[in-house]
Formats: sequence, C-alpha cells, structure tokens
Amino acid sequence: MRKFAIIFLIAIVVLSPAFSQKKAELLIGTASMGGAFYPVGQGIANLVNKYTGSYSMTPIITGGAVENPRLIDNGDVDFAITNANIAYFAYMGTAPYTKKMNILCVGSLYPSVLHMAVLANSSLNDFSDLKGKRVAVGPAGGGTLDILKVILEEYGMSIKDITPSYLAYEDGFSQLSDGNVDAAFALSGYPASAVMQTIATKAVKFLMIQPAKLESIIKKYPYYTDVLISKDIYKTQKDAVMIGVQNVLIAKKDLPLDTVYAVTKALYDNLPEFAATNANAKQIDIKKASQVPIPLHPGAEKYFAGK
Repeated sequence: MRKFAIIFLIAIVVLSPAFSQKKAELLIGTASMGGAFYPVGQGIANLVNKYTGSYSMTPIITGGAVENPRLIDNGDVDFAITNANIAYFAYMGTAPYTKKMNILCVGSLYPSVLHMAVLANSSLNDFSDLKGKRVAVGPAGGGTLDILKVILEEYGMSIKDITPSYLAYEDGFSQLSDGNVDAAFALSGYPASAVMQTIATKAVKFLMIQPAKLESIIKKYPYYTDVLISKDIYKTQKDAVMIGVQNVLIAKKDLPLDTVYAVTKALYDNLPEFAATNANAKQIDIKKASQVPIPLHPGAEKYFAGK
C-alpha cells in the first residue's frame, strides 16, 4: 500500500504543470524596422525555438549596431547583431564607447552595405555632392554613423557639412520618397526592405565614393570592404560599388557555455533552412563563420571545434 502511495505521489508531481520544464527565455537585439537586422534576428530566434528544445528566443527592436553591445552589457538582451567594426570598438572600449563592453562573439553572419540613395532624377551623384544637403543618416544608435564619419573624414568633411536627420531606415527612405530629404542612408544587408519599399513607387540611384577614396578607406580600416551590387537588385540604371562591413552575432560574456553552444548549433547547423526564408542568410558562409573580430564565446568555440 505504501509503495502504491509513493508511486501515486510521484506521478502527481511529474504531471503537475509546475514541474514541467519551462524554456529559458532569451532576447536577441536587432535594429529598427526597415533594415536587415530584425528579420535576421527573427530567423535566428525561429531556429533556436525550433531546434534547441530548452530555449525560447525573442527578437527585440533596438537602436541598432552601436546600441546593441550596450544592451548586452546592461543585461537588457542576451544576444545581439552588430557590425564587425562596432563589435571590435565595444570589446576594446574605444569610441563610441567609454568602457569595455561585456561581450564575446558567437559567429560571423552576412555583410552589410551602406546604401546611400537619392531619387533617380537627383543631380547628386558623388558623396561630395551631399555638402549642404538634408540627409536621413539612420537612427542615432545605428551602425551607419561610424561609416559615415569615416567617409566624411576621407572627403575632408564633417557632420556639420550636412543637415542630418536621425531616422529609422524605413522612415528615412519614406522621407526621401516624399522629397523631405535629399538622400537617405541604410547600413543593411541586401536587398534592404526600406529600399525595396521605396522603389515600389520611386526609382532611385546610389551615390558613389570615388574609387581612390574607397581604396584609401579600406587600407586604413581593413574591416571595411567594397561590395558590388548588381543593377538587378534595386532596378537601377547601373551596378553600384558600395562600402560594406561584415555583421556578427555577439553574446553576453558570462552566458553559460551550454546556452551559447545550443544557440550556435541551432543557427549554423540549419543554414539551408534559414536561407530558404531569408535572403541575407544565403550570404552566411559556414567556412568563415568562426572568423570574427573579437574572441569567440567558449560555447561557440566548442561548436566550431567540432566542425
């Protein structure tokens, strides 16, 4: 009788909702709507939710690449997407940061390019033409501003030479369509949704950086690169050469090894599935995924060591 009672009590406890394992909740920082970070973050979250079994991940709209390391450092999110150069600055504690951020890398993702768009009938063609113009430069916490600063310096200019509007990419390109700004910027994978929404009603073209100046920038800052964007992508009159930077997934330094390993595995084991639903995911190269600007988290190291 006593044995039966014990078995009965165990069954009650096991079947109780309070005993059932609750998935650990994880937050991933992305950026504003209209760029690539949010849908990529949503895709990563979907893979984590589907394949880890133990974790539930939710994408969070944020100010973007510059803000995301701070959000991790503050404990507001567990993972985040940022640019390779921004990750390096955050890890080292150099400008725009005033201290070292508590971050490590999970892996490399896809490249972002700086879309510098004007309407197709605009008289602006080269970056130097922006002097005195109204420019939607992206959100204040986004990665656009760091690259913009570098380009401005290469041209002997500063932010004071333009009239900046700090708008989310979607809003900035909407303002471009309405004629309220002369140019709109978006640091994003391609095709960028903000640009795609604009070309549905208005044709655009992209401002160019003089080849010698682009070469000079890349020589000074090797984490930047040149990216050729085919005219077919955005229905432009000609191909465009844009400045680009690799994106990376970062995580809080003191996250458990098992947690980061599970997320890394869910992501990189299922790239074909990810690529089937997200155009930017097609550009993720598993062979280069462990090539990152700051140290890998031990959980990610464990995953890549087994590849």
